[in-house]
Amino acid sequence: MTIDDVAAISSEALYLIIKTSAPVLLVSLIVGLIVSIFQTVTSIQEQTLTFVPKIIAIFLAIIVLGHWMLNNMAGYMESLWADFSVYIK
Repeated sequence: MTIDDVAAISSEALYLIIKTSAPVLLVSLIVGLIVSIFQTVTSIQEQTLTFVPKIIAIFLAIIVLGHWMLNNMAGYMESLWADFSVYIK
């Protein structure tokens, strides 16, 4: 296994992490922005107000996108195990 192989595996893993976590992070960002706009318009300055909507939105996003996220991770692991004999040389 060469340094190029390690770099390729690391690069693919980081890309998978970004691709898999991006939808949940975007949902959290959008909900946080909406709650912040609501707080600004209504002059409510409660700091804990953002937590409950974000938690609910993230939970729903994981329910909706969880199958896709797990398929991506499982596919990556299958490709690593399929090439295992190449990596141990």
